[in-house]
Amino acid sequence: METQRQYHIPTGSHSQFWLVPVVCGLAAILLGFSLIAVDHRFPGLTAPFLYQGSSSGARSSLNSIVTAMISLTGMVFSLAFVAVQLSSGQYSPRVVQIYMRDRIIQVTFGVFVATFLYALVVAQSVKADARVPRIAASVAALLVVGSALTFMLYVGRVAYMMRASTIIAEIADMASALLEETYPAGTASPLTAGMLPEPHRVIAASQRGVLAGMNTEALAKQAAQAGCVVELRLRIGDFVPKGAPLFTVHGEPDDLDRLVARARKQLTLGTERSMAEDVAFGFRLLVDMIEKALSPSVNDPTTACQALDALHDLLRQLATRAPVSEAICGPDGEVRLVIPRYQFADLLEVTVRETRTYGSDAAQVPDRIDRMLADLAEAARPEHRDAVRRMMRQIDAKVSA
Repeated sequence: METQRQYHIPTGSHSQFWLVPVVCGLAAILLGFSLIAVDHRFPGLTAPFLYQGSSSGARSSLNSIVTAMISLTGMVFSLAFVAVQLSSGQYSPRVVQIYMRDRIIQVTFGVFVATFLYALVVAQSVKADARVPRIAASVAALLVVGSALTFMLYVGRVAYMMRASTIIAEIADMASALLEETYPAGTASPLTAGMLPEPHRVIAASQRGVLAGMNTEALAKQAAQAGCVVELRLRIGDFVPKGAPLFTVHGEPDDLDRLVARARKQLTLGTERSMAEDVAFGFRLLVDMIEKALSPSVNDPTTACQALDALHDLLRQLATRAPVSEAICGPDGEVRLVIPRYQFADLLEVTVRETRTYGSDAAQVPDRIDRMLADLAEAARPEHRDAVRRMMRQIDAKVSA
């Protein structure tokens, strides 16, 4: 059986766009007050690299920084918004997540916000004909230089990310990393009906949403403590309406209501799919890009083939691994959690069916699909080859029809 794996919060800090700017802004405010206190503690401190002007000059410079940084921050936001709009229209609306997760874009906003808030704090401390906070004023100048360098890096990054090859590579890299975690190498034990005790009770979802993540370790532990088996009724990335079956409790737990309440807290229902735990979403993004590229309004089969190559690589990685087990053991070594999984055949279907449908009239796409399937049929483990051959037969039947 599959062992417990560490829980990763689907909406972690890497996907919270405003977290980095907020942290940078708070750090800048703290730094401003700290350096002002240092200047007051050492009033006679002088050095060639410290600000040498008057208090009125320092206040004027700091106010200029405040005005300039708020304007530049607005321009940076506008540039990001335009890039997101163009990419969404050209590739897929769901590629917005790629921009929101990018560290360089987050840090750029953070540096600009930090420089603005720092200059604002220091400017308020400079009084006419009073002691000049030389250290604080000098650091403000350094932050301006850092902002200029960050802005140049940001412009290059946004232009680079607008390329189709960059977006495809970003999605493929995230999907590949998640595939390594979700589908570990090795042999998986099959799930048998005897592992699910009777009686059973179906638990409905208390709200609608997409299953974006789950704490498998806590779920298995809670089921072990209750002496039962929890079986999820949907896969990561699936949508569940309010009142529809969410999971089934097999066995006779000591306190069913308590188990249900605790289990609900370990399931994250969101408004959209995420790459945090959903491998199939990476396949979905790449297929969406293929469909968009093959649409009459775009008509870009080369981009479609680039995305298909990335899917070929992901499928090849999956084809060489054993089917992942749906059964997870608890601390007692017994099966305590059952999670439906996307298997190789499911992801192959996601990749080929729609790509073949929309790309049948493109000269490059059918040949690329045939070569991918031929390679997968050769590289796949025996338990996956039937799915590849079945897909090849379906394509041949459609071609000959």
